[in-house]
Amino acid sequence: MTTMFAFLFVLGVLVFVHELGHFLVARWHGVRVITFSLGFGPKLVKMTRGGTEYCISVVPLGGYVKLAGETVEDAQTGAPEEFLSKSKWVRFQVYVAGPVMNILLAVVVGAIVLSRGADVPMSRNALPVIGAVAAGSPAEAAGLRVGDLVLSVDGHSVATWDDLEMRVLPRAGRELAIAITRGDERLTVKVAPEAVGSFEMGRLGVDPVMRQQIDRVISGTPAADFGLKARDVLIGINQEKLSTADQFRERIRASANVPLVLNIVRDGASMDVTIVPQGPAGEGTIGFYFMPEGEVRRIDPTLIEAVRLSVEQNWQNTILIGQTLAGLLTRETPVRQLMGPVGIAQLSGSAAEIGWVALLNLMAMISLNLGLLNLMPVPVLDGGHIAILAVEGLSRRDLSVRVKERILVAGAALMVLLMVTVIYNDIARLLR
Repeated sequence: MTTMFAFLFVLGVLVFVHELGHFLVARWHGVRVITFSLGFGPKLVKMTRGGTEYCISVVPLGGYVKLAGETVEDAQTGAPEEFLSKSKWVRFQVYVAGPVMNILLAVVVGAIVLSRGADVPMSRNALPVIGAVAAGSPAEAAGLRVGDLVLSVDGHSVATWDDLEMRVLPRAGRELAIAITRGDERLTVKVAPEAVGSFEMGRLGVDPVMRQQIDRVISGTPAADFGLKARDVLIGINQEKLSTADQFRERIRASANVPLVLNIVRDGASMDVTIVPQGPAGEGTIGFYFMPEGEVRRIDPTLIEAVRLSVEQNWQNTILIGQTLAGLLTRETPVRQLMGPVGIAQLSGSAAEIGWVALLNLMAMISLNLGLLNLMPVPVLDGGHIAILAVEGLSRRDLSVRVKERILVAGAALMVLLMVTVIYNDIARLLR
């Protein structure tokens, strides 16, 4: 039930904002709006105000704004309130308003989330130096080692750990040529990322160089009794440097009832804390949780800074979406990674269970995707209508009704094929 409510909330907001963009710009330019509908098909609820019928329809997968004289099939009287009576510049504004509203929504929602403050992993924007290699992983099989600096993936340079992951995530099962430096030597390693999770994201099995940090200390445990605190950064044990959370866990488990000296950094100052793990032999525990992504830094931006950070974040996501679309055309990105309504519903439910911040983050990302995809020059999408306007403007004559019909039929067939593909992917994930 949580999944359904979360899905309807996310989709409802995105569709409403998109159609609101078309509606407001059309009304601004004096175009009469006949219908504003959330959903398709038979109308469940409807009311009429100011000559416009507002309704909620039975199929919640989208919505539409019906304009007076919108197509050549509609009865044309030449009245100034009809859509086709307006200039191409006005029609362009009406078409582009929906996608622009979705992009703006992504920025606004992102700014709201960021204005609350956030913990930013220190490793994400660091050089892509390998800090750990998982046993049995593709990286280990390919010979990647701790200390290797990744320079490029399939000829695309990577400057940060985030860059590396964005090149690997959509390419599960495809052999990649990874250029690295190892000491003074430059090497190229061939490795195929393994598919992880129901969405088959690519994973090499490597982690960045990072220090471990305490997220939360459990009261009544040795960690609390001996003075460990949240945000303490763990450097090592008994002056031996350790880097991964697993290394710390193994040493602690093996040292039940044996004093250990934890080497930590607190508020920038190095210090040692002596602590005795409790429990039976081989199962020693101290009583704290690690930060999932290692050491973090806290940012608490002002509203203006939050907007700037949101714009930057959405620009990075735009580049990622562009890379994914380009990968689909070049067949570097598997089509099976595309998701449809069921996949979005699953993600919405999972995000809702985590909390409203996660749900808003998901909404912002989907809104950006919706806005950008609608700008693609595919017939039946807003971008397709804009492309037709551009062709007519450049040629200085309107395309014939027959040509437009053929273009729209081709676009509709392409969209049906896409829907069949994503629904098939969703069902396959459920079966897996």
